[in-house]
Amino acid sequence: MFKSKSYLIPAFLMMLFVWSCQNNRHPAEKSVRKESIAKLKPKIAYSIMVDSLLVDTAIVKKNEFLSDILLRYNVSYATIDKLAKGTRQIFDVRKIRRGNKYVVMQTNDSLKKPLYFVYEINRVDYVVYHLTDSVYATLGKKQLVTKEEAAHRMILTSLWNAMVAAGVDPNLSNDLSEVYAWTIDFFGLQKKDYFKVIYDEAYIEGKPAYIDKIKAAMFHHEGEDLYAFYFKQNGQGDYFDEEGNSLERTFLKAPLKYSRISSRFSNSRYHPILKIRRPHHGVDYAAPEGTPVHSVGDGVIIKKGYQKRGGGNYLKIKHNSTYTTSYMHMRGFAKGMTVGKHVKQGQLIGYVGHTGLATGPHLDFRYFKNGTAVNPLKVKSPPARPVEKQYRPAFDSVVRHYTAILDTIK
Repeated sequence: MFKSKSYLIPAFLMMLFVWSCQNNRHPAEKSVRKESIAKLKPKIAYSIMVDSLLVDTAIVKKNEFLSDILLRYNVSYATIDKLAKGTRQIFDVRKIRRGNKYVVMQTNDSLKKPLYFVYEINRVDYVVYHLTDSVYATLGKKQLVTKEEAAHRMILTSLWNAMVAAGVDPNLSNDLSEVYAWTIDFFGLQKKDYFKVIYDEAYIEGKPAYIDKIKAAMFHHEGEDLYAFYFKQNGQGDYFDEEGNSLERTFLKAPLKYSRISSRFSNSRYHPILKIRRPHHGVDYAAPEGTPVHSVGDGVIIKKGYQKRGGGNYLKIKHNSTYTTSYMHMRGFAKGMTVGKHVKQGQLIGYVGHTGLATGPHLDFRYFKNGTAVNPLKVKSPPARPVEKQYRPAFDSVVRHYTAILDTIK
């Protein structure tokens, strides 16, 4: 009995030794195995395995067409014609635009046979043309990830420069000015105004691509904190203040973007051409020639004409029984602008110019209330529809959530 046990002990020790050796080798083997797996991971682009392909990337040049590109890669005229005509329902090659990216993938051998042509329609969407015997096209989308971001800055010169100084996409300034278009005159920003904003930014392949949506903001302007919260009701998204009032108004604060005020409303202004003092019942927005001019509200065009010794090319729009606006010194009118035409708020109506009595390109913008000229910068526009009663609990929850976050942004 005891003799039998004595033979088992050495055998047990031997097994323990072997197991220990194997266990000691295991981490190294596991590491090697992981590296091998990593090396085997295929490289994918546009849902195509490109490890064994030659990949050329370029930008569409001025006056360059699909045939110009593909002929350089020895794609036959017959194949190009088949591609252009047979895939038009997927994507019309006539819409290929200068400056957009394209990729040509070829076999990695002496023949360099073209297999795929990829054209990026925009930052997200692309079309893949399969150049094999059966020519066809497929649409695809790049992987898109949205992240919630935040920014804040004091304004010293302009909103755009403040965004740049804050290290964020300066296009955020466009979006923020759209949110507050009805409540803040961005041509009248003051030093030490400041903003806080929470927004979604879209990332494509790990790189920032574009601003998706502003979710909440606070803009300190003229000593007042102006809040904006994005909220959906009845399937329609809009921006509201903390009380649930829509930030949208009957009228926009200004009819054009990216400008400065060169002359304000006055009952006695020295005219730079006539060299006399006379009333100037409007606001002059200095802007580059050709800057788009938009209607500040829904309405009907009641006058269109040209005043050689006055407002040059001008339009007058009646918005309701109370308010009318006029737009003067324009270079020209947008297509279809005729007396009696109905226009929408924000619709393009013309372009900045210096027709009539004008020393330089600008828009003379005027408001009339019951037929009397009033200062456009002081017009109080009524708000649009507020948050409806049944949505108030959900809206109040959104306000509490984002107000708490905005308060932490310093």
